[in-house]
Amino acid sequence: MGLQAEEGLLTPSSASRARILVATAVPAERDAVARAFSPPDSPDERVGLPGAELTRTARAAGVWDLLAAGVGPARAAASTAAALTAARLAGTPYDLVVSAGIGGGFLPDAPVGSLVVADRIGVADLGAQTADGFLPVTELGFGTIHHDPPRSLVRVACRATGAPAGTVLTVSTVTGTAARAAELRTRHPRALAEGMEGFGVAEAADAHGTAVLEIRAVSNPVGPRDRAAWRIGDALAALTEAFGKLAPALESWNRHDDQ
Repeated sequence: MGLQAEEGLLTPSSASRARILVATAVPAERDAVARAFSPPDSPDERVGLPGAELTRTARAAGVWDLLAAGVGPARAAASTAAALTAARLAGTPYDLVVSAGIGGGFLPDAPVGSLVVADRIGVADLGAQTADGFLPVTELGFGTIHHDPPRSLVRVACRATGAPAGTVLTVSTVTGTAARAAELRTRHPRALAEGMEGFGVAEAADAHGTAVLEIRAVSNPVGPRDRAAWRIGDALAALTEAFGKLAPALESWNRHDDQ
């Protein structure tokens, strides 16, 4: 069911359409996604949330809420949870949450300018450092270290975009050395990319029982920081292109396909 803004709140509309929340880190990524919907079927709306604002684009088959959720897993989780809670309290919960943005790619599998789809949204640095190496938080008896999007959803996204599927890691500190990149790839051999928000978005979605997906366009290799080699503009363009292909596929996705 769609939503309309009324006095700053999320309220039901009469249209029965897929409702999808896209959470990016920064406005530049949000705007790259929005360009995939230009021109929209109806004028965009702005919807206020605690500490954030949604940009809403209505299409014939779906209502897309675009949220610049903030940088890092904690802020992304908080902002995503606020949007999910507001929608649920209004009686119009989201069908899907997509964590989207640019990120680092692990060479040679995810070169600069490419797109990756997460079949596992993992957290790389939640745990404890010991004399014998890193211990994930699960080995300390707490929490979780990954969320797996529905298999049918991953297939739909890969088919629509032509992107490979693999693990996308969430880090609180961006990788800046070859040694760290090698360590992450050893611990996570299926890793294709790293970002800073996906796991936080997935934690919020999981708390609400909402399906989640992560899409990353690669702006730089994971490893030594070389800003001259970054291709942020190319990655943002890839993100726009990806959502142009993804939108109809995600609007028609049915989570019961996995049951």
